[in-house]
Amino acid sequence: MPNEGLAFLLEMAAFAALAWWGFTTGGNVLVNIVLGIGTPVAAMFLWGMFAAPKAKFKVALPFVMLVKAVVFGAGALAFHGVGHPTLAIAFAVVALVNTALLTIDRETRLRAAAE
Repeated sequence: MPNEGLAFLLEMAAFAALAWWGFTTGGNVLVNIVLGIGTPVAAMFLWGMFAAPKAKFKVALPFVMLVKAVVFGAGALAFHGVGHPTLAIAFAVVALVNTALLTIDRETRLRAAAE
């Protein structure tokens, strides 16, 4: 499904934006390395535990949506933080629409399977 492929690309873009921000935002090289590696790793961990299709923990949809909002929101803020506000807005809008469409599709499939 094209929307699922786009979702994966958006996830990777969020992680890349967090790394970009981390490597360029700190006051010295050590801080840059810690933020550049630690920030995307933390986001990946959070995503893998709760929001990924094969997440370690199956949680309620509102919590999954919260995790997605945090990761995608952080990605958008990271794009803004490295000096690309237009990219930040575009990323946020595409991530929001993609996530909404995937959620609607998921709910529709779950209802159809239950009938």
